[in-house]
Amino acid sequence: MTPDQYCQDKTARSGSSFYYSFLFLPPNQRRAITALYAFCREVDDVVDMDGEPAIAAVKLNWWRDEVTRLFAGEAQHPVTRALTPVLKEFDLPQEQFLEIIDGMDMDLVQNRYASFKELALYCYRVASVVGLLAAEIFGYRDRRTLKYAHELGIAFQLTNIVRDVYEDAQRNRIYLPLDELQQFGVQETDILQKKESPEFHNLMRFQAERAKRYYDQAFSQLPDEDRYNQRCGLIMAAIYRATLEEVERDGFHVLQHRISLTPLRKLWLACKTVMQTHRYKYRAVSSR
Repeated sequence: MTPDQYCQDKTARSGSSFYYSFLFLPPNQRRAITALYAFCREVDDVVDMDGEPAIAAVKLNWWRDEVTRLFAGEAQHPVTRALTPVLKEFDLPQEQFLEIIDGMDMDLVQNRYASFKELALYCYRVASVVGLLAAEIFGYRDRRTLKYAHELGIAFQLTNIVRDVYEDAQRNRIYLPLDELQQFGVQETDILQKKESPEFHNLMRFQAERAKRYYDQAFSQLPDEDRYNQRCGLIMAAIYRATLEEVERDGFHVLQHRISLTPLRKLWLACKTVMQTHRYKYRAVSSR
C-alpha cells in the first residue's frame, strides 16, 4: 500500500463529512487535503482510542518528532510520507502541524473549560489551524480568506461540541464552558447522567446561536474572488450548518441520540454548493 492509498483508506474509513468535499477538488489538491486529514485523524485517534493518558502522551510526542522529521525530509509514517511532496507544492508551516498536536494534548490534561475564552484556544488548535492549512492548499488571493478559515474552524468545532455532548461526556469531557452551565442553571451531573431539562435546552440553544454567529462571521470575511477556490470549505460549512439546524429542529435532544445527515443529503449539499460557487470560478482562475 502506498502512502497515498493509506491516507485515502484512513479518510474513507472515518466516515467523515470531509470526504464529500474532497470529491470536487483537482487531483493534486485532493491528495494534499487527504494527507492533511489523515494526519489529523492519526493524532486524534491517539487521544480518543488509547485509554491510558500516559501512553497517549508518549505517542503524541512521537508525532511531534515525526513532524520534525517530515520537515527535514526524513518522514517515517505513511501519512507523513504522503505529506512530503505536499510540502514542496504548498506553503504549510511546521508550527501549525505542531499546534494541532498541542490541541490534541489538551484533551489529555484538560476535560473541563471554565469559560469560552479557554475553549476558544482549544477550538483554534484542533479546528482553525486545520482550516488555515486547508486554505493554503485550496489557494487564495486575498488574505481576508485566512480570517474566514479561522472563524469557520471555530464554527465547525462548536457544531461538533453541540452535536456530541453526550458522546464527549462518556469520555468525561465537557466542552461547554462551566460559567455558562452555571448561568443557565445546569449541573455537570445533569450532562453525565443524561438529564435533559428546559434549562439544558436553553443552554444548548445558546451554544448553537454562538456557532451560527461564527458561520456568519466566516462567510462575511470570504472575498468573492476566493469563493470558488475555497469551495471545499464551503461544502463542509453547508453540511455542518445543516447538521446544526437538524439538532435544533430535533429540540436539542443531544443527550439521547446523535444527529447525523445521510450520505445522500451530504452529497446533495456538496453538489448544490459547488453549483452556487461556480459563478466565481472565472475570478478564481483569473487571479492565479
